[in-house]
Amino acid sequence: MECAATTEPPEQTEADTIVLGAFDDERVRAPALQALLDSGEAKTSAGSLGLAHVDGRRYLLAGLGVSHDFDAEAARVAAARVAKRAGELGARTLAWELPRDADDALAAAIVEGTVLASYRFDRYLTAAEERPAVLDSLTLCGGRDHGPAAARAKVIADAVNAARVLQDTPGNDMTPTDLADRARALAAAHPGLVVEVERRDAIEQRGMGAFTAVARGSAQEPALITMRYSGPQARGPLLGFVGKAVTFDSGGISLKPGAGMEEMKFDMSGGAAVIEAVGAIAQLQLPVRILAVIGATENMPSDRSVKPGDIVRTLSGKTVEINNTDAEGRLVLADCLAYAIAEGAERLVDLATLTGAIVVALGSTHAGLMSNDDDWADAVAVAAAATGELVWRMPLHAEYAKLAKGTYGDLNNAPDRGKAGAITAAEFLAAFVEKVPWVHLDIAGTGWDLGRAYAEKGGSGFGVRLLIELAGAGT
Repeated sequence: MECAATTEPPEQTEADTIVLGAFDDERVRAPALQALLDSGEAKTSAGSLGLAHVDGRRYLLAGLGVSHDFDAEAARVAAARVAKRAGELGARTLAWELPRDADDALAAAIVEGTVLASYRFDRYLTAAEERPAVLDSLTLCGGRDHGPAAARAKVIADAVNAARVLQDTPGNDMTPTDLADRARALAAAHPGLVVEVERRDAIEQRGMGAFTAVARGSAQEPALITMRYSGPQARGPLLGFVGKAVTFDSGGISLKPGAGMEEMKFDMSGGAAVIEAVGAIAQLQLPVRILAVIGATENMPSDRSVKPGDIVRTLSGKTVEINNTDAEGRLVLADCLAYAIAEGAERLVDLATLTGAIVVALGSTHAGLMSNDDDWADAVAVAAAATGELVWRMPLHAEYAKLAKGTYGDLNNAPDRGKAGAITAAEFLAAFVEKVPWVHLDIAGTGWDLGRAYAEKGGSGFGVRLLIELAGAGT
């Protein structure tokens, strides 16, 4: 989809469909559309859509609610609903008349909502389906030039959709090798981005005993994917982005129940978000330094699999009792976090579909945030609020940390599951970050089936926009 901006009114564009927003406390400039509102045929309430034809042009009237409540997230949702309705009507080109005094953030949100709502994953469908058309172009029409904001938003939304493709692709076609290939392709496309991929033997030789243990059960080669980016006139600390990328999680010897196991192709969602966020950061040439570490593997049962009760030694030197092989994500992350620190990361964010407990606590509205540093946690929360990828901070405490202590090893990867499951998982990870400012984002509830108009079903790409915003903060 092409995205552009103009200061001309939408009627002067070539768009086949014009979108006007309607607030509760304002009149619409087009008399024919105002007449629809006055008659009750159309409404101004958020989410409402009205259709009219004026002078041979198709108009969509989008209800936006109360003007002072219309923020960037509301704009994403409104744009997504418009894009879907426009597609149902066969529209191919859309011109959005922005609300008066709309800033770049609002303009960008309309681009994001439109592009995200246009996402399709149909590569495995052998028969053509009757589906709404996908828009070819979007033009923002406003009193100021929003062109740069629209272009940036298009890059970001495309990156989110690329992450969704990685997520939605089934495990037989999205192996650790496939993820590594995607990272390499991004490096080939963007100067300043370098990718290194290490396989099973190298991971083991590094002393990553926890990562190695998870990968043992699968015939698929694991991949330690390291992405390094240094932008023009880069400044600030070296940011470490770490992603869990278990491309299929059977639970290993501690086998998961069969019902719903197909969703475990999504257990690589954190890694997908990191890969595509770094690619977009490189494309945008943000003046930052990024070290991204993605631990990619399958977790499978076999005669080679790690067993409950086994003890492994991590890259940090700490030992871990593996009391449940289905608590594998924290094992992969433990070694990846330690590796990122060894490579010089000065601020850390990890993203992982880590625990079912966070889904119980927060559903799909917020990701769980846990941190050892208040200032860094606040910075991540600000980026989350700006992008609509909401987070909610959960506490860390010495009493929770005690639950992660081991009996025969330093740590236990599966403490009592009846108590603070998401927090004790974070406390386990905290043992490997030492004093480096670190934020852990548990995205198990937000990684897929988000339920928002722009990402209702399937992979959501959650975390891509947050990480880009965080990298661009202050630039």
